[in-house]
Amino acid sequence: MALFSPSFSSPCYRLHRCRSNNISSKYNHGGESTKEMMISPSRVSTRSVSSEEGLSRRGLVLIGLSSSLSTLLPLSSSPVTHAAEEAVKMGSMVDDINAYSYAYPLELPSEKLVFKWVESRKPERYSSAAPLSPDARLRIVSERLDLIDNLVISVSIGPPNSTFLTSKDKKTWTAKDVADSVLSDKSALRVTSSQRLEESSVLDAHSTDIDGEPYWYYEYLVRKSPTKIAEASKMYRHYISSTAERDGYLYTINASTLGKQWDMMGPVLERAVESFRLLPPTDSYVPPYKDPWRFW
Repeated sequence: MALFSPSFSSPCYRLHRCRSNNISSKYNHGGESTKEMMISPSRVSTRSVSSEEGLSRRGLVLIGLSSSLSTLLPLSSSPVTHAAEEAVKMGSMVDDINAYSYAYPLELPSEKLVFKWVESRKPERYSSAAPLSPDARLRIVSERLDLIDNLVISVSIGPPNSTFLTSKDKKTWTAKDVADSVLSDKSALRVTSSQRLEESSVLDAHSTDIDGEPYWYYEYLVRKSPTKIAEASKMYRHYISSTAERDGYLYTINASTLGKQWDMMGPVLERAVESFRLLPPTDSYVPPYKDPWRFW
């Protein structure tokens, strides 16, 4: 990238800058060919530039090439996001009991960060899993923690909430309705579904089809404390989740960290959530509806 002194006022430079901006505008609209993004030598003034003006004709051509390259190869606006997407090392987690898998971060070399995961809940069948609400509809079937970096990745299973998902056809479900269904059952307090939803704020929700099956993605905040004394960044926990349906149950991966850490950890957790897949059942698979009375 070329740097210029504020005192530089060459007419040639002003001409070049104007045309460079026009080229950038065409590129951003996506309707022009590659040739139209190149700066032709015939468009650059051949008037000689004196040494007092601070730039030779050769330098002007080099500036044009630099400008073209910067237009064709824009720089990333988020170094942390780029590092998280390109350099993070991932491990694999496969749960044969519940037939799903996902990848989780092991190391972020660009930040010299090694994650220290502890498997707080090993994979277990739905009937014996820990409930997330007093009615025991939604249950955690596996969970891992990084206590140093305050990260949590968990997978929960539960039936759809008919208040939000009224149709039996999952193809008609919206990501927002799926998010509301899951969040309405996610609370350790003995409160109503509407009160549980008030604890959460959905920031984004969308869906995509993978191998012909819909996966719903949503990002949300959960209040940690109702007091106004704590700092705002410490009052919320930032979550990103993905949900898929099988055998009449919703399988959801949740990844979260403190709100103040989201800018750095968010892109890493997004990769974990995006990797979540339901797997073809094996002989080890135990469907959620099987032996609901069994707790071992």
